[in-house]
Amino acid sequence: MELIVAVYDDWGIGCEGTQPVALTADRKFFRETTRGAMVIAGRRTIEDFPGKKPLPGRVNLVLTRSNAEAPGFTVCHSPEEAAELASEAERAMVIGGGSIYRQMLPLCNKAYITKVHVTPTSDTFFPNLDADDNWELSQILQSGEENGISYEMCLYTRKKDQQ
Repeated sequence: MELIVAVYDDWGIGCEGTQPVALTADRKFFRETTRGAMVIAGRRTIEDFPGKKPLPGRVNLVLTRSNAEAPGFTVCHSPEEAAELASEAERAMVIGGGSIYRQMLPLCNKAYITKVHVTPTSDTFFPNLDADDNWELSQILQSGEENGISYEMCLYTRKKDQQ
């Protein structure tokens, strides 16, 4: 399983349920990277989706403890249930939010991290993979600047002896 996330310099990922700074280049990278994949998101994350609707061109899973219905989404109530469904997919990607990343990170072996070089106020953080001995930066896939903000799209992989 894989994951994708945009982080700020302090590894913050959001504030009050949304991204304080979002780059067009990162949105495009997200669309291209997740296209055709199964995506796994939390209930609060899907509330931030356009129209609160499933992302087109993907199989959408929502991981939630709630019994609420989510039209267009397959509802899972545990990380194990989501992982079981993900194992049947050709490609599965965890897309947030914070608690879903924490629950699913141990099950992932690749992480697409867009590093956005600003530090807005965040109330949700992603684990710093640069400080985690289980992960290594494998490749910088793309870098650039948008509206005066520099960024890199990075691929991290779980170290082989840590699986």
